Amino acid sequence: MAALTFVQQLNEQIGHEFEAHQQYIAIATYFDAQTMPQMAALFYGQAVEERDHAMMMVQYLLDADEVPRIPALAAPRSDFGDVVEPVALALEQERRVTDQISALTITAREAGDLASEQFMQWFIKEQVEEVATMSDLLAVVTRSKDDVDRIEEWIAREEGGEATDPTAPRIAGA
Repeated sequence: MAALTFVQQLNEQIGHEFEAHQQYIAIATYFDAQTMPQMAALFYGQAVEERDHAMMMVQYLLDADEVPRIPALAAPRSDFGDVVEPVALALEQERRVTDQISALTITAREAGDLASEQFMQWFIKEQVEEVATMSDLLAVVTRSKDDVDRIEEWIAREEGGEATDPTAPRIAGA
């Protein structure tokens, strides 16, 4: 059974993950409207990842014999002044999620909840990758903001499909 403080905080994190999911959809549709299909596809994919992260957390709570509580969500930002703004927002979001994941891990550790601490280790590794991806993307988009074809070419060249991670937690409903 998971520590009560961890369960409460994980339920909040489920909301943060679903908010990230919606924000990435809003970013993807922005790029779709800009006729940037590579960027749109990247962010649609990111949205699915965030949704899956939330559902991994839901599954963990179910496995721990806890009832997941899905919180209400704030509306995502959907208006951007240029192609750099949504990527900067995505990086900011990933850094915030990294802090939230770290706080969750510390909560589990301080509660002596070893199973929950172990569960969070995959998310720590995932956040290192997410921040690195968005940092690189922001550098490219900033450098090439006046040449969206260069951005699209970079995405097509550098952002290949990821293999399924066999160490990832189970996704509820999958």
